[in-house]
Amino acid sequence: MSNSLLSLSGWYRALLLVLAMTSMATANAALPSELLGAYRTQSGNAEPDPSRGQQFFNSSHGHEWRCASCHGAVPTQTGRHAGTGKPIAPLAPAFNPERFTDASKTEKWFRRNCNDVVGRECSAAEKADLLAWLLTLKP
Repeated sequence: MSNSLLSLSGWYRALLLVLAMTSMATANAALPSELLGAYRTQSGNAEPDPSRGQQFFNSSHGHEWRCASCHGAVPTQTGRHAGTGKPIAPLAPAFNPERFTDASKTEKWFRRNCNDVVGRECSAAEKADLLAWLLTLKP
């Protein structure tokens, strides 16, 4: 094989690697409305209810903490972790544009926080209701 063919082949492999990495990095990128649509679909297309989401967020579910324990009753400002005191950026997407833009991170935090608050993973319908309420909060 000629050197030009080898360098072209190397260039092509490098391009494919960059494209694959870009695809993986953006695979988790989302808009809050897209995540809401995914949760709605997962819940059997039940219509998300913002008032149920607000009630879920502010209610006790038999455990020490509520969602509001760390995020505040209206999660439009910086909250504080109930145990560590660590600041938590606003949860409502209109007040923190980074919220609910990465599906993997969103699922990670739902898993952790629902376990602390509810003692189990939240259902897709609960996630949809909660996200629907958070999307109603505007500056």
